[in-house]
Amino acid sequence: MNTEMNTGRPADGKRLFSRGLLLVLLFLLLLLLRSSFFTVRMNYYGVVTQFGKIVRVEPNAGLKLKLPLIQSVSYVPKTLQVYDIAPSDVITRDKKSMISDNYILWQIIDPVRFMQTLNGSISGAQDRCSVASYNATKNVISSMSQDDIIAARGEKLTDLITEDANSSIGEYGIRIAKTAIKALDLPDDNKEAVYQRMISERNNIAAAHKAEGDSAAQKIRNETDREVAVMNANADKEAAILEAEGEQIYMQTLQNAYNTPEKADFYNYLRSLDALKASLRGENKTVILDKDSELAKVLYGVN
Repeated sequence: MNTEMNTGRPADGKRLFSRGLLLVLLFLLLLLLRSSFFTVRMNYYGVVTQFGKIVRVEPNAGLKLKLPLIQSVSYVPKTLQVYDIAPSDVITRDKKSMISDNYILWQIIDPVRFMQTLNGSISGAQDRCSVASYNATKNVISSMSQDDIIAARGEKLTDLITEDANSSIGEYGIRIAKTAIKALDLPDDNKEAVYQRMISERNNIAAAHKAEGDSAAQKIRNETDREVAVMNANADKEAAILEAEGEQIYMQTLQNAYNTPEKADFYNYLRSLDALKASLRGENKTVILDKDSELAKVLYGVN
């Protein structure tokens, strides 16, 4: 009995040791397999490094393979990043102080350069973008007068600042999509004077528009008066022509009606009566006639 028990213990120990070693090997194998795969999420780059050197970049999402233990992965965002900058003072070309409050939309476009220059630091990229945006804003504002800046507020000013900011940021593998001014304000001691000048300018513009409108209205009235005068003149001309034609027809009619001496004498007789009748209208009328006048001949029957 003792001999069988003694010979059984070493065998059990070996089996336990073998099982333990197998479990350890399986565990190590699982670790190796797990460290051989990595997942790149949507909108991220997967940057694979080996002993601190970048060996490749995985731009597409999905499950990827790498060498276990000796290779590591860093993830770099592809999407636009927003960074708000603290307000800062800037000076215009005409030496006027203004307060600029900007924000930045920036993006990593070269993950290799980004990792090499900024070691993959998002905060480091934000600092570089902030400096580039401030310098660009200062450069653009200092090249323009205050009135020009106020007139260019919006997309025009944003485009100028963004273009200038990108001139010094490309070496870090990032691009500034937009550096825009949220608020471009004046120091309190300058506001009232500027507002009054703006009101005056707007009043001048309104007066100019009103003067242009009055001038256009007067031009329209003058054109209308000229057209009316031309139409009246044409109408008078046509009326005179029609009147002359009517007179001509009338005279022709009379000529045709009294084309004999007897008819002509009768016509003169009627005209004399009409003239006498017209001269005797009213009260206390006295008619003095020459003996040779047609009326006297009518009244006295002189032939």
